[in-house]
Amino acid sequence: MVTIGPTISLLLLSLALASASIGLELPKDFSLDEVHSESQAQSYHTITTLRRLAVEFFAQYQNITIHDLAQDLYRDKDVRLPTTEDLKCLADLQTLAKGVSSRKLWALRMIDSWGTLPSGILYGNLVDLGNFDECLGIDHAVTSTHNVQGKYCLTKLQVAPSFSAYLSLKTAVCFPASCSAAHMDTMLRRLLQNLLSIELSPEVPVVNEGTCKTADREPYDALTIFTIVVLSILCVLMVLSTVCDYLVCQDEQPLNKWVKAFSARANSRVLFRLVAPSSNPNVIDCIHGIRVLSFIWVVFGHVYLVFLFGPNMNFVKFDTWRRSPYSMLLQHAAYSVDTFFFLSGLLMVVIALRAMERTKGKLNVSLMYLHRYLRLTPVLALAIIAYMTILPRMGDGPMYGKVNFDDYSLCKDTWYWTLLYVQNYATNQICLGHSWYLAVDMQLYIIAPILLIALYKWKRKAVAGILVVMLLLAACLFSIMVIENVSLIASSEDAMKKVYFSTHTRASPYLIGIVFGYFLHVNRGKSFKLSPIAVILGWLTSLALLFSCLFAVYGYAVDAETPPIVEEAFYLTFTRIAWPLGLCWVVFACMQGYGGLANSFLSSPLWQPLSKLSYSAYIFHMFMESLNAGITRTNTYFSNYQVMLRFWGDFGFTMLLAYLVYILIEAPFGNLESLLLPIQKPSAPLPAAEQLKEAPVGCTASAPTLENKSPLPA
Repeated sequence: MVTIGPTISLLLLSLALASASIGLELPKDFSLDEVHSESQAQSYHTITTLRRLAVEFFAQYQNITIHDLAQDLYRDKDVRLPTTEDLKCLADLQTLAKGVSSRKLWALRMIDSWGTLPSGILYGNLVDLGNFDECLGIDHAVTSTHNVQGKYCLTKLQVAPSFSAYLSLKTAVCFPASCSAAHMDTMLRRLLQNLLSIELSPEVPVVNEGTCKTADREPYDALTIFTIVVLSILCVLMVLSTVCDYLVCQDEQPLNKWVKAFSARANSRVLFRLVAPSSNPNVIDCIHGIRVLSFIWVVFGHVYLVFLFGPNMNFVKFDTWRRSPYSMLLQHAAYSVDTFFFLSGLLMVVIALRAMERTKGKLNVSLMYLHRYLRLTPVLALAIIAYMTILPRMGDGPMYGKVNFDDYSLCKDTWYWTLLYVQNYATNQICLGHSWYLAVDMQLYIIAPILLIALYKWKRKAVAGILVVMLLLAACLFSIMVIENVSLIASSEDAMKKVYFSTHTRASPYLIGIVFGYFLHVNRGKSFKLSPIAVILGWLTSLALLFSCLFAVYGYAVDAETPPIVEEAFYLTFTRIAWPLGLCWVVFACMQGYGGLANSFLSSPLWQPLSKLSYSAYIFHMFMESLNAGITRTNTYFSNYQVMLRFWGDFGFTMLLAYLVYILIEAPFGNLESLLLPIQKPSAPLPAAEQLKEAPVGCTASAPTLENKSPLPA
């Protein structure tokens, strides 16, 4: 989900508080002298003197019995009756112990795959992932009908009660697959109590079944098979249409419009066709650059979240990073959302009012809604089933499924709310977390016809009314935060749903975009002559607004404090107005020739293909980030440069996947909708800032193309 700023701030604040609880000052080089408790220092010293945990384990359980598996450590050492699972696990453990004593290679591999207590604990290296593939590769035949297979799990060791859960040690263990996590938990808990003389909390499992993996894979269910069949059919249609397009074009014959709709060749022409800046006065060229840069900001921010959740060997450096001015660009990356809301409102008004002038104010509202829904839903529907069925089978690793941004299994229960675009209000368990933006954008689009009609009929009076509504909604946001004590930085209960996901608290940038779009509409073709001083003041004011949004709370970040709720409410309320106001000048200056290098950069035709892919890329970028983070086998080192290296890999593969989704789903379904719905008629204004150009059917013509597509990614 697009919760980059609040999530990073919360995690880093929690890290700072956790470090304070054990007497660490993270920006400094940590040393044992900084541990303020003698018992904590003793716990650390005991840990460092241990042999490898696998060696300690097999030394204690060399002659394992059912008593070791079934003994309850927390109820007067009563022994429960052994189950069939207990006996299977016991038999495999005894086989393993014999294999270890006789130096069998398969048994030694099981020991070798265990993680160790990591070095550099005091520097934040709290995880040792062991050797995942070595453990899962164990498959020792005991009899013709039974094999001992490896089962990989991550243990969680909170070695001192005063240590925060954020500072728990995690290390890999490898057991026979017949043993459950409960078996492992019982044995490891007893081992650690004997070795460290500490009482581990029975409420916090040492081994959780959710962290365990085996080489066995679940068979394909009906939904997975359905997904594969649908994707296969679409691939066949695309390949056949592309081959037909290629053969027909060689013979210089007209191409059937239905075949052309699925042709990857025709759709790629549209995608990679570059239009020179200023060639069309109805197109705002700089928006392509703003859209793509904002999307890059989103992906870059999510890469930092991946590192926060990943197995870093220098975790203490996160606090140093959090206090740096550079981190403000990532902690406040949520302003990319406001950028997209602003662009969406701007383009919707500019395009729709032109259409209304041609139709004398008539709006086909039902067709607008239908067109909007059909444009967005095919890609979103594919994403839902892809995240549910394809992503879990795309890869494997010790971290696979643990660095996802959402629990995609929730889609089984809440997918329909997502396809209805009401998930931000209807449920607390959003199927695809980042789809909340689509819900807010769709809901704002639903009320857009009212605003369009008001602007067309009452003009400036309607503008004044929209501004009043915006101020009332801003006051509503401020009141919610102050009266209900809702804080995004401190992550109050339901803060995301009340303040971040709700349409009425996110509407300000959209409404400012509408008002600014109306200004551009009534002044289209007009050239504004500004003095150099006015231009300089405009840029200084714009940059002041933008940088104030990013750095206004920097002092609190340095001190690892949360601002008072009134100050946070003022900050959040005003920045959601200040950010789009700063963007208004950027767009205006670029259009009027006062953009200079900014306009040359933002209006470059090279942004256009990426801009057209932005919707598919937004929907599927978390797919690639979850996949690439999940297949991690070793610890990572956190630094800005390392994050940049990860970013380019994630971004590159995201754009490749987006291109595939575009030629497979987005463009074909958009072309079919263009053929089936009468959107070329002037009575149907273009929804959500989409300008459709219908090309003639033929080999030399391109497929229908979308200009100024709604900036959906956020």
